[in-house]
Amino acid sequence: MKKFLFLVLTICMTALPIFANGQSEDDGTFKVAYIARAQADSFAAWLANAVIEEADKYDDISVKVFDGQASDDKVNSLIENAIVNKFDAIIIQPNNGESQRPYAEKVVEAGIICITTNARISGIAGASSVDADPYEQAAVNARAALTQVPQGANVVILKGPPGNFHADERRKSWQKEFLDKRPDVKIVGEQIANWNKDEAMSLMEDWVQSNDKIDAIIAMNDNMCAGALEVVKDNKAFSNTLAYGVDGTAEAVLLIEEGLMTSTCLQSAYALAENLLEVSHKLLTGEATQLDVDIDAPLVTKENVQEYIEMHKRAGAL
Repeated sequence: MKKFLFLVLTICMTALPIFANGQSEDDGTFKVAYIARAQADSFAAWLANAVIEEADKYDDISVKVFDGQASDDKVNSLIENAIVNKFDAIIIQPNNGESQRPYAEKVVEAGIICITTNARISGIAGASSVDADPYEQAAVNARAALTQVPQGANVVILKGPPGNFHADERRKSWQKEFLDKRPDVKIVGEQIANWNKDEAMSLMEDWVQSNDKIDAIIAMNDNMCAGALEVVKDNKAFSNTLAYGVDGTAEAVLLIEEGLMTSTCLQSAYALAENLLEVSHKLLTGEATQLDVDIDAPLVTKENVQEYIEMHKRAGAL
């Protein structure tokens, strides 16, 4: 089953410009376009696969996944193509919410169901959303860090794409919930790594060269946190470095189990996918006309990480 799902996803992504007619067919199947921001992003890939698996539970919904390749132009073009090909619903995972806003508005204007997710684009009349609270996702980590990070600490900060709602809100949360309350903490490096593991590794390599002490890595997602940890995992000088992320990916929970990562906040792709398909079905069948749903934001630590490892095992991710 996993190989089949992967094959479907691969076929959909390698044929990006080509859309079959999206209208519901005579058999009553609704055609849904899911536009992912970037399959190179581990969380985006997790969510896209979860959406495909969840859609398999619905006899009357067919989902096609398309890869935005971390490009606003690509994402916007895919949205326009989905409109032209008259999909019954279009789910958008924005690369940059404000760049995608006018295209999401076009979806609504075309009379097509529009759902934004991870992160939602707020304020679009007639659009629905399924998301999490990014401020709280960062805050659960930041509140724990208040007592974990040593006095006079040096920290580095890895940020998501500018203009991305989740990236901006998580950084704001770390500022208000941690940095403003800990004036003794010094930021020795802060850069945008675009959710990307390789970019985070490159930045961390520079920071390690210029700092003999880094007490904490504050990352706006797990992928960047994992990249930074890869650089220092065998360096005894940084063996006590704390590390914080968001998403609760399979890689992150294993890093927490190993003692390399301090904590993350679960942003469950499984929960998002379950809600996305439930919301889609309610909108497509006319049970509802507009819905906004948020999932929970639990903190994952060494103490409870086995629960989330088991979650990933049950889903076949580990």
